[in-house]
Amino acid sequence: MLQPSRTKYRKAQRGVIKGLATRGSEIAFGDFAIKTVEAGYLTSRQIESARRVMVRYLKKGGKMWIRIFPDKPYTKKPLEVPMGGGKGGLEMYRAPVRPGRILFELSGIPADQAKEAFQLAAYKLPVKTKVLV
Repeated sequence: MLQPSRTKYRKAQRGVIKGLATRGSEIAFGDFAIKTVEAGYLTSRQIESARRVMVRYLKKGGKMWIRIFPDKPYTKKPLEVPMGGGKGGLEMYRAPVRPGRILFELSGIPADQAKEAFQLAAYKLPVKTKVLV
């Protein structure tokens, strides 16, 4: 029997996000939520940018919950550094998300306002999202 080539089945070195979200996949605090439809990584900057857009749109109305936290360190070696010399320095923190994971929740505002706030936040995120009511 022929062996399949190893390169075809080799994973990316930093890992692959597989499966659906089991934890954090249901609305727990608010009335409306935004959840991911695809897997990916969200950096702390992207999460903060989405939060700011929603806060600015909602002004002082409503309450918001952030359901993800970037706790996975991401390292990177500087440009034009030769091979060897150990692992690269800490570049940023990011949150791995699976499809179905709830990112933000809102309550205390009308549905159309919540939908518009989530739409503005979705533009700031690198993954496809869906609004839940």
